[in-house]
Amino acid sequence: METNTIVENSRTQMRRGVLEYSILLVLRCSDDYASSIIQKLKDVDIIVVEGTLYPLLIRLKNLGLLTYRWEESPQGPPRKYYMITDKGREQLAELDSTWQELVKSIDSIRNSSLLPAAGTCIENI
Repeated sequence: METNTIVENSRTQMRRGVLEYSILLVLRCSDDYASSIIQKLKDVDIIVVEGTLYPLLIRLKNLGLLTYRWEESPQGPPRKYYMITDKGREQLAELDSTWQELVKSIDSIRNSSLLPAAGTCIENI
């Protein structure tokens, strides 16, 4: 397997791993519909397609983290607007805490005194 393919697969897995968190973050301040959520995620380089998002929205709804309402659209058919529930806000707080811990842990590894002395690594990041 080529290095670029390995890196791209790793990126994809990382993005999938934070997709639920990202969706809850997008919906934390305002309700939104699926294609707008997709665009907001694409705008920050978390690439997601409808085939990935819709099953996840359904799963989050079934878990009680999201709910939805139908709203008439000035352009086309009615839109399903998703909104975060109280349970979703609790989950978001937990995910946010977990994210902060993970970032701290990764930073600790990157800057660890357990690593070889500066300049002795094959490649510095």
